[in-house]
Amino acid sequence: MVLVIAALRNLEVHQMDMKTTFLNGDLEEEIYMNQLEGFIAPGQESKVCRIVKSLYGLKQAPKQWQQKFNHTMLEYGFKINECDKCVYVKDTSSGYVILCLYVDDMLVIGSNDKMIKSTKDMLKSKFDMKDIGLADVIFGIKITRTHNGLVLIQAHYVDKILNTHNVEDSGLARTPIDTSLHLSKNRGMGVAQLKCSRIIGMLMYLMTGTRPNLVYTVSRLSRYTSNPSVAHWKAMTRVLHYLRYSHDYGLHYDRYPAVIEEYSDANWIYDIKDSRLTSGYVFTLRGAAISWKSSKQTVIAKSMMESEFITLDKCREEAEWLRQFVEDIPRWPKLVTAISIHCDSQSKLAELIA
Repeated sequence: MVLVIAALRNLEVHQMDMKTTFLNGDLEEEIYMNQLEGFIAPGQESKVCRIVKSLYGLKQAPKQWQQKFNHTMLEYGFKINECDKCVYVKDTSSGYVILCLYVDDMLVIGSNDKMIKSTKDMLKSKFDMKDIGLADVIFGIKITRTHNGLVLIQAHYVDKILNTHNVEDSGLARTPIDTSLHLSKNRGMGVAQLKCSRIIGMLMYLMTGTRPNLVYTVSRLSRYTSNPSVAHWKAMTRVLHYLRYSHDYGLHYDRYPAVIEEYSDANWIYDIKDSRLTSGYVFTLRGAAISWKSSKQTVIAKSMMESEFITLDKCREEAEWLRQFVEDIPRWPKLVTAISIHCDSQSKLAELIA
């Protein structure tokens, strides 16, 4: 979402990395540890060390680091986004800056070079930082700037998946799943369970980053990783064929349109032994997806219309979160424009209109 804002306003995106992150936290409790092997003081073997700063391995370490960083940011005039506590914003008469924190990785997006530089200088004065400059690759996602906006792609990660699990196979598939293939729980002997689990894990990372077109397929296949059958492995192979076909697919954020829209749908029961349906939605902004999900519903719907309304309720929750998120973004129009929700259920549309 923040990268979409950068594309919308043609802002520069810089990246920073924190060194020895959890060592910056301040402890509130009194904690002791045994002397390290090889560094035991002669004649004082029975003594222990009192920890005066946060340390990797402590349960408190992530929390103490977050508190230390929050205190620093608030001290220098930043505000914390109410919907995402790892997004910080600062709006002044000379410009604004948005900072995203993910453990030790940071994205700094500013309205001008002065705001970006002052934020970097402040962070360097407080912590041991590495200034990477313009963001290139973060969380395994390649960021490319074009004359129309930004492109997010994970082609190198696709290569890693294919080189690890599908080296000899050169097949191609235009879709990630065969809708005519019926998948059900395997009652017999499992096939390549560990390999299937590894592939699903890698697909999940790819799906979460830049590939919403995989979300339904991964959701389906991940239900059978405990005991996959030959049919499940065949479906898994098709996904790998699709990855080879869609190797360079990614998210392309342009500068039009500047409106958040949502598309949702629900399917009918495809397994007589499972009464729960599947919901799916995707939110778009600047011409590409910003939020997506496909999962089994937590309740049993008695009709297709009821299933569609369950999906609509999940969409409403995400839409509300997105609206509240952008309300805390500097210079975003207030009041936030209503989010359009699109669906193909005539019964749901008739009920809403009524």
